[in-house]
Amino acid sequence: MNNHSTHQLQSDRLRNLTNGNSLLKISLGLIFFTILSSAFVYAETISVDVDGTSYDVDYTVSGMSVSGIEADSDFISLLFTVDVTDSLGILEITFDRTFYDSIYQGLDDEFIVIADGGLEPTVTETVTNSQSRTLKIELPPGTQDVEIIGSVFGRTIEETPEPEETIPEKQIPAAFVDTSKDPKFYVERYVTESSYKTWFEENYSDYTFHEALDISKSELDKLIAEVEAENSAPAQVETPVETPDETTETTQCGAGTVLKDGACVLDDRCGPGTIFQDGACVVEQQTSTSPTSTPQPTSFKGLGKELGYGLIAAFIVTGAIAIILALMSKASKNRD
Repeated sequence: MNNHSTHQLQSDRLRNLTNGNSLLKISLGLIFFTILSSAFVYAETISVDVDGTSYDVDYTVSGMSVSGIEADSDFISLLFTVDVTDSLGILEITFDRTFYDSIYQGLDDEFIVIADGGLEPTVTETVTNSQSRTLKIELPPGTQDVEIIGSVFGRTIEETPEPEETIPEKQIPAAFVDTSKDPKFYVERYVTESSYKTWFEENYSDYTFHEALDISKSELDKLIAEVEAENSAPAQVETPVETPDETTETTQCGAGTVLKDGACVLDDRCGPGTIFQDGACVVEQQTSTSPTSTPQPTSFKGLGKELGYGLIAAFIVTGAIAIILALMSKASKNRD
């Protein structure tokens, strides 16, 4: 009986001990949860009314809580009611620019942040873009309100369209073209100089040649045909016209004469018996009457004409005498 009672008493003690361990575990869990809860960051949204328009404000907190928000349109500020429960409370709040912003002369300006009516906490702007701005505010323990002062409520943001990619206009005529020159000058170089054509194609690859010269395609084709025709035709050699000098003039006429006004006249530059030859007066050579000698131009021209007349007269006279003698001979025979 005593042994049974002792065993039951020990069983009750063990059960009570087990329940005590469970309570200890629960207590430790609550403590751990409380510690973790104070370290968690909660993302929340709170609404505020500004001149009859309701706006939602996104924020996150760590080591504190936010219980209310009010807007002051006169001072363009927002007043947050907070409770900092940790050694450092962090409020991170995002303002949509169409709701609330701080602008000065078209540029972003800093927000003014005041805690408990006079304290200036540490403020960092962590995110800034064309749509919103995010502030990170560090608050000491015991802080009860935070006022954020900006410059405008309900701002309208005009989206600036992205500039379209523009293709620069071509300079017509191209920069290398001198408008005072005939386009044929450039066409001739383009056709006849391979290095010039290569230079153009490398430096003005976005131009056609007629476009660079500011002429039509048909005009270019016409000029190319002209240049090719000129280069294929044989070059004409001009025969220089020599002006006869005084020496040539004396050889064109007989000795002792010169060509003057298209006729040979006596050369009076030298004395009698001399002629002007090779730039000097020399003694005139007499023409030989030897049958083997070659008649000089002077004797032919001077005496040939007279000799011809003499021979003709001699033939006429001889013929007349022969006729007379023939008639006299015939008359004598008739008398016989």
